[in-house]
Amino acid sequence: MASSRVELVLGIAIGLFVAWLYFLIWKLRYTRAIREDAVQRSLAVTAGKVHEQLVPYLPEFGFNPKDVRFLGSPVDLVVFDGLSAGDVQRVVFLEVKTGGAVLTEREKQVRAVIEARQVAWAELRLARGGGGADG
Repeated sequence: MASSRVELVLGIAIGLFVAWLYFLIWKLRYTRAIREDAVQRSLAVTAGKVHEQLVPYLPEFGFNPKDVRFLGSPVDLVVFDGLSAGDVQRVVFLEVKTGGAVLTEREKQVRAVIEARQVAWAELRLARGGGGADG
């Protein structure tokens, strides 16, 4: 009876050891896949950011690059159409997307507010001598 218990304990120990080895191999493969995915996503984001900066200089861009200001978030570009000619005709909020990219929820909210014409002008006047660099 004692030998059957030893065999049972030995079988359980061998089973646990094999399961542990299988888990380690799985973890190494899974970790590598996650890291590769993260690298690919990072490259895509970086390429997108570079593309956003270069878009005003592409032939198919329909505005004068001198009229464009880069924001990045929540809208990529703001176009002051006609600014460089001294006659601003309109202000265009421009989101740049590549491939099958879709608008984020924040971008959809901004679009909805702009389309609802809930856009305003505000001016902030600061008193001189408030301890700033030029005061």
